[in-house]
Amino acid sequence: MTQRYPDWIWHNGAIKPWAEATTHVMSHALHYGSSVFEGIRSYPTSDAGRPTGTAIFRLTDHSRRLFASARIYDMAIPYSVDDISAACRAVLTANELSQGYLRPIAFRGLGGFGLSADTPTDVSVAAWAMGPYLGEGVLEQGIDACVSSWQRFAPNTLPAGAKAGGNYLSGQLIAREARRLGFGEGIALASTGLLSEGAGENLFLVFDGALHTTPVSAALLNGITRDTIMTLARDRGLTVIERDLPREYLYLCDELFMCGTAAEITPIRSVDGRQIGSGQAGPVTRRMQELFFGLFDGSTPDPYGWLEPL
Repeated sequence: MTQRYPDWIWHNGAIKPWAEATTHVMSHALHYGSSVFEGIRSYPTSDAGRPTGTAIFRLTDHSRRLFASARIYDMAIPYSVDDISAACRAVLTANELSQGYLRPIAFRGLGGFGLSADTPTDVSVAAWAMGPYLGEGVLEQGIDACVSSWQRFAPNTLPAGAKAGGNYLSGQLIAREARRLGFGEGIALASTGLLSEGAGENLFLVFDGALHTTPVSAALLNGITRDTIMTLARDRGLTVIERDLPREYLYLCDELFMCGTAAEITPIRSVDGRQIGSGQAGPVTRRMQELFFGLFDGSTPDPYGWLEPL
């Protein structure tokens, strides 16, 4: 099937035709993985059934994290947080998107050669229409997952707290292995042998109605959707526990789900062929989906200002 690309993209300060956002094959990022990026979603919103326009979910938090990732890698972005947020709005508007996925990216471009070479930093923001990341129907039906043979990187090797392009080589190995074996997604262990996260998603396990999630020290990205779920749950009196978790707890939990900007809240019905709970999304998972998606239809209040109007 031929890919249908959007018409417009924001590239180095201006909206331009998609095909004109080019970079040189000798750009530093292509050879060394020196890029940082974000994934952001926009949603059509409503209140009591009345449309209230398009909102970008936690846009400012995502833009700030882009700069935090760049700071870890000593990458100077020649724009401000507000500039990136404005670019996100501009490219959604240019492409006439309401339910869209945004990809701001900053990367070391063409300059000197070598790992520590000085180069300019190029910045782009793309936007396109995207449904459920892991496939149609997965938010309702769930997926079958497997524990990957590939582990996450050890502490003090690559900083998992940066959303950097090079980190996702690990995620590619995990995701492609899972697809090859017939699973919907892979789950990674940390170098300690304890649970880390999915190929590109954070994990939540449910025991006796409480949410358990792996800590940021388990070689994972501290996801914005992860933080959203923890906040929504605690606001409603649910117990949320961050702790180290061994692999076998995947097989013992009552419910299990993945979360992320792209994956949203995706139930996991089995791991390594072992059924989780009833084999479908459980009551806590469904409740978190209701609360999360309720932000966009007005049934969940937004006291935090997470919905930022287009």
